[in-house]
Amino acid sequence: MTLLLRSVALTDRGLVRRANQDAVFAGSHLLAVADGMGGMAAGDLASAITIDVVARADAAHPEDGLVDAMRGVIEAAGDQIRAAVAEDPTRDGMGTTLTALLFTPDNTAVLLAHVGDSRAYLLRQGVTQQMTKDDTFVQMLVDEGVITPDEAHVHPRRAVVTQALQGDPVTPAFTVLHPQAGDRWLICSDGLSNVVREDTIAEMLRTNPEPQACAVRLVDLARRAGGPDNITVIVADLSEAA
Repeated sequence: MTLLLRSVALTDRGLVRRANQDAVFAGSHLLAVADGMGGMAAGDLASAITIDVVARADAAHPEDGLVDAMRGVIEAAGDQIRAAVAEDPTRDGMGTTLTALLFTPDNTAVLLAHVGDSRAYLLRQGVTQQMTKDDTFVQMLVDEGVITPDEAHVHPRRAVVTQALQGDPVTPAFTVLHPQAGDRWLICSDGLSNVVREDTIAEMLRTNPEPQACAVRLVDLARRAGGPDNITVIVADLSEAA
């Protein structure tokens, strides 16, 4: 059975940052969010490079070729970030997260690829689940039982990532999944997930049937919460082909 994919992508500078270091891509087969890090060390360049390179994977790949396709563009993005730092040493320390979905042509299989602390959520049959695990210091503490998830939200080192695309070798998390009609995906930067509660995110995904309206509402909620960071969201729906 072929499924139809419909997506909406929005990005917003927020209310505090002077520039938007997020980058986003929503194509026929590929959805991706990159959240630049490094401030003056050109985090915006790192995210732009990554999305530009990763977008090359927006093509028809069979299910057994999804991982290789995504691994190849992630490695190529790392190579270009490393070259950009070598060209200008003041860029040392720049990097970016990456969370992406790569679908087969009939949308019956999808690869979730993840590095960093941007997130992907899946709403299926009324239940929303976080499908990525943050590559962060506080997530490591949660995993070890040192702090609770609630304590992680207010921990002073909650912004410290343990893995990102910075030109060095990385180990992305790859998961192949099989979509169902009615699935709704959300990919977002931490400008949303750090300031809007997960139960509120889940409610918005469940109660706003149109992807555009849902995406607008999520960005608005992050801005109402102070908009301390750049905010990027992709809302994507899968439905049965007519």
